[in-house]
Amino acid sequence: MSERPRLTVLSGPSGVGKSTVVAFMRAQHPEVWLSVSATTRKPRPGERNGVHYHFVDEDQFAKMVANGELLEWAVFAGNHYGTPRKAVLDKLELGEPVLLEIDLQGARQVRESMPEAQLVFLAPPSWEELVRRLTGRGTESQAVIDQRLAAAKVELAAESEFDATLVNTSVEGVAAELLALLNVV
Repeated sequence: MSERPRLTVLSGPSGVGKSTVVAFMRAQHPEVWLSVSATTRKPRPGERNGVHYHFVDEDQFAKMVANGELLEWAVFAGNHYGTPRKAVLDKLELGEPVLLEIDLQGARQVRESMPEAQLVFLAPPSWEELVRRLTGRGTESQAVIDQRLAAAKVELAAESEFDATLVNTSVEGVAAELLALLNVV
C-alpha cells in the first residue's frame, strides 16, 4: 500500500447503485471496512444489531449527538441515522481502509469535521438511466419516486463539492475505480 488509508465517503443520488457497488467491492475485498450506522429505526426482518445497524432509541441517539460521538448524522423518513465516530477513527488508526456510504448532507458534515476525508461522487450514466433505475424498482409509489428524483437533482448539482466522480456504467468497473481510490489494489 503506497500511503496510509484515509476515510473515503461514497455518495450520490438514490438509485445510482451505491449499495450494489459497495456489496460487489466488499465481496472481492472484505478488508475494506464499511461503517455500520446507528439508527433509531426499528429493525426489519433479518436485520441484526451491530451488523446492519446499531439500533438505538431516541434518547440514546440524542446522547450520542450531544457527546460528539457521531461523525455525521441526519433525519430521514422520521428516523435518525448517524456514523459512530470512534469506530471510524479506530479503523483508520489501524491503517485499514474505511468507507462510508452516506447521503449528501452526511458527506458535507464529514467534510467539515474531517477535511482530509476523500469524498467520491457516484453519478449515473445519464438522467434518463437514473429515472429508469428508480422507476424500474417497482417497490415505491410515484410520489416517492418523484421525491427521490427531486432530491437527485439537488445531489447532482453538488457534484463539484466532491474530490472525484465515478460514473456507474458498470458495477465491476466502478468497484475497481473505487478500490484504486481507496489504495486497495
